[in-house]
Order: sequence, then structure tokens, then C-alpha cells
Amino acid sequence: MEQIRIIHTNDLHSHLENWPKMRRFIQERQQAQANEAVLTVDLGDFSDRWHPLTESTNGQANVKLMNQVHYDYATIGNNEGTGNSKEALDHLYDEANFNVLLANLFDATTLQYPKWAQPYHIHVTERGTKIGLIALTAYFPLTYQPNGWDIRAWQEILPQLATELKKEVDVLVLLSHLGVEDDQLIATEIPVLDVIIGSHTHHLFAQGKKVNQVLLAAAGKFGQHVGEVVITIDEQRKIIQKKAYTFATEEMLAYPEDQAETTNYELVGKEQLEQLEVTNLSEALPIYLPNEPSLASETLEALKQRGETDVAILNTGLFLKPLKKGRVNQNDLHQILPHPMHLIRVTLKGVDFIRFVLEVEKNRAFLRRFPIVGMGFRGKIFGDIVYSGFSYDRMNQQVYWLGEVVELEKDYTFTTVDHWMFVPFFPTIEIAGNVEFLFPEFIRTVLGNYLTNNDPRK
Repeated sequence: MEQIRIIHTNDLHSHLENWPKMRRFIQERQQAQANEAVLTVDLGDFSDRWHPLTESTNGQANVKLMNQVHYDYATIGNNEGTGNSKEALDHLYDEANFNVLLANLFDATTLQYPKWAQPYHIHVTERGTKIGLIALTAYFPLTYQPNGWDIRAWQEILPQLATELKKEVDVLVLLSHLGVEDDQLIATEIPVLDVIIGSHTHHLFAQGKKVNQVLLAAAGKFGQHVGEVVITIDEQRKIIQKKAYTFATEEMLAYPEDQAETTNYELVGKEQLEQLEVTNLSEALPIYLPNEPSLASETLEALKQRGETDVAILNTGLFLKPLKKGRVNQNDLHQILPHPMHLIRVTLKGVDFIRFVLEVEKNRAFLRRFPIVGMGFRGKIFGDIVYSGFSYDRMNQQVYWLGEVVELEKDYTFTTVDHWMFVPFFPTIEIAGNVEFLFPEFIRTVLGNYLTNNDPRK
């Protein structure tokens, strides 16, 4: 008999505070016993640009950390896929000492797989057992397409690929950054898969889950757990048992020097960002003051300029602190706006724009202190809603665009952040809007470019 152990991590999201303990644990677990093969895989979103070291190195520092444990295979999550420009992603894995697998992403120009990835791999153990590994990432066409990528739904790729690959291998494993709902559906519809190791939705299957005899495994988020799948093969290379386990990082051995190591990651990133000057402000900018220069008002102007629109709207919860007087560098902007958010340009018919404004006004008080998690947001609360270029007369329930009453059949275009499309409070954007994603800049880059050329106090 042969035992195959697959050590897996996922959705670290640059929570490097857990990395030293994870690294030691993984390296210890990688020691194979007799009649045992060990593989180590990562399911994506290892990097997240909220961390200054990830931001300052375009994720290259994260790949160097991955190299420390010699992953065998990894795939990308949406943070790698849409949180980087196409050029940055094309070079993210230049120094990787592991294979990147990804079956559903293509270059939009050539319609070929990216040079840094392969759709699947057949791993052969020392005893000759063939393990097929396929990887898929989350389907976000609206954000991949304007960045130069052609992302495909798993339904277009996986059924045929899994069926054909199963003929060549003894064990078939899917590395999935699709989310738990898709994983369970795939297990139901494609039972030729033996194991699905999942991620993206940050779900935890502490001891795995069986769906249609397919083993589902998942290790949560932020490095809080490390997962392991154990597959037992008989002499005829048939699977006789498959189990999943997870190990809590908080229970792993900690060394006194761990804190210094993880603190240094942050300090190095900040130092690198501090070297990049943005502007020199004559006065500080508070987060928001009505009718006064503020971070909110200047960012609205920056959005209008980048989106080439007369109107912009955003929420003050995006800003985590005021902007100081004097020299402003990229680290300042990163601390204020750590979100991996892009801008969107939205066009609505007048009748739909009115409905959108009513959605905004209906939710305004509710959202002021409403906590938001995920969907590109790295702050705490949604905050106040502020806009420039249009107004709402609550008494008469009338919407004005640049001082003129909105016409029902006329097109109106405004700029905001993509987060507004992903949250459920303003459905008109997605239902009725013509939405264009503006790549590759994040909101902090857009603000920085604007401040470089405009001191609001002068």
C-alpha cells in the first residue's frame, strides 16, 4: 500500500503574523515516511495588497515566502488575479520554485494560457502512482476582462478536462479557488474527481466533507489552519481510504523571534513605500468636512478626473485616517486606503439614476456605522455617503445633475469604486447600469496621482 499526504494552505491574504509557525509546521509535516508521498499545495489568495510588503513588492515578497516551504503546486485567487496589473501578474512567479496550475485563465489577446501557468499536472510518486491535479480560480469576468485576461467558468473547462485526465491517472484532485457552493456542485456533477481542496469563501471543513463520494477539504482563512488530505492506495493503485484533517495554527509551536520576524515584514514594506513621494501638502486633510477641503472631497475630484465624468460618489468609511500636513508618500496613502479597489464608470438612464439615488438616500443612515467585511473592503464601517456633481431635494424628491433636473431617458455617467457594485445596497448599478471597470489603478493610486498635481489648500 501507499499513502499520499497533501498538505494544503489557502487564503492567507498576507496575514504574515501566522507565517513563521505555519512554515515550521509545514516543513515538519513534509518529512515523508516509508511508502508515503507528500505534496504541498496552496489554493490562492496567498497575497493581499493591504499588507505594505505585498504592496511595495507587487507580491514578489509573498512568493519568496512560499519558496521557503517549497510548495509543489499553487494556483491563484482573485487577489493575485485582479489585484495586480496584467504585467505584474505575468511576472509574479518569475522566481517561484513551484509549479503554478490554472485551467480557466487565458490571455485575452492570444487566447493562450499565461506563460507562468499550466492547466493541470500529472504528479508521479516514487512508487509510480499518478496523481492528476487541476486548478481553477473564481470567475470574475467584469474584473479580469478589462485587465487583459479571458476568464472562463468552470463549466466550460472542468467536465471534459476531468473526464479525459481521469483516464490517465490513479487519483484526481481539484485545487479550487471557486468557493464552497461551486465545490459542492462540482462534486455532485463530476464524480470522477476524488478530492476537491477548496478555498475563496474561507470555509473550514475541520475533518473534511463527503459529497457524492468526493472528499471536500478546506482550511479556512488567514493562516488560522493548515489542512491535510490523506489518501491510501492499494497494490492495484485503487483508493481504499481518503480523509481530511486541519491543524489550528494557534496550537502550533511559537518561538520568541516570531514576532520580530513578522514585525520586520511590515517595517520593510513601509520603508520601501515611504521612499516614494507623492506630494507636499500645505495643510492637513481631515477625512470629511462639509464644504471644506478633505480627503473625501479631493478623492471625489480624483475620481471625476480619472473617470472623465462630472459626477462621483463614495463613502467616507474608505478612509481609515486623515492625511497629515507636509510630505506625503505612498505609505501614507496605503495606510489611509489599503483596499484593493478599482474604479468603475457607471452609465444609467435618468429614470434608473433617480432610483439609484433613492437607494442611496434610503440606506444612508443605516450604512453610516454599518460594519463591512470583504468584497475588497479593508476598513471597518461603510461610513457617510458623499457625492459631487448631483444633489437630491428631499422635500420635493427631485434629483439634480449639475444643477439641472434629471431627464428620464437621458444617459448619465458617474464614477465610483467597484465595491459599490459588489455590496447589496445599490442593486440598480448592476441591474440597470452599463459598468466599465477602470484598470489598473487602485483608488489610492488615483488619489495619489491627483494630489501630485493638486494641493487643495492652494
